[in-house]
Amino acid sequence: MKTKLFPCVFGVLAIIFLFYTHGWTQSKPNAPMITNTFAVDKGYYGYSWKIYIEAEDPDGDMHKMVAEVDQPGWGPYFPDTIMIKSQNQHHLKGYIQWNTFSKNAAHIRDFTPITLRLSIFDKAGNASNVVVFPFEFVSRGVPKYELPSPFNKDDTRLGYVIIDLYDPFSATLEVPEPRR
Repeated sequence: MKTKLFPCVFGVLAIIFLFYTHGWTQSKPNAPMITNTFAVDKGYYGYSWKIYIEAEDPDGDMHKMVAEVDQPGWGPYFPDTIMIKSQNQHHLKGYIQWNTFSKNAAHIRDFTPITLRLSIFDKAGNASNVVVFPFEFVSRGVPKYELPSPFNKDDTRLGYVIIDLYDPFSATLEVPEPRR
């Protein structure tokens, strides 16, 4: 009995693995594609972080960007959505801006790391590749930078990330209400 059950279980697990690795997680042929990115990886608390992005969509129906932030000691925050203007739905190039000062935290400690994940969805719900931007809060040593190509020719703001950070070490921490 055990010898007949093992191949069946193994077969089902193999099929699930194949669907997961080759079907469910890959972008669809007409999904948007993030082609270029750039962002600094350090800044002080309150820094206006600019995340540069270039993306294309063969169908020309990019609809929204979704930004997700994760902070050790606090966890993932509720994602923020940035709508894409009609003139940018086939090709977009510019930056999204996140003003890291928060009404919920008087201060974020030095060396606090966060991670921002960004993806683009089209009107059909197809998702682009996900790009990950690490960032660390530092009070000194904020790097000066020159924008790399293709971002050095155009400085278009595509929208704002609106996520309020929390200091997990604060004695007056209030748990936020989820946005609706």
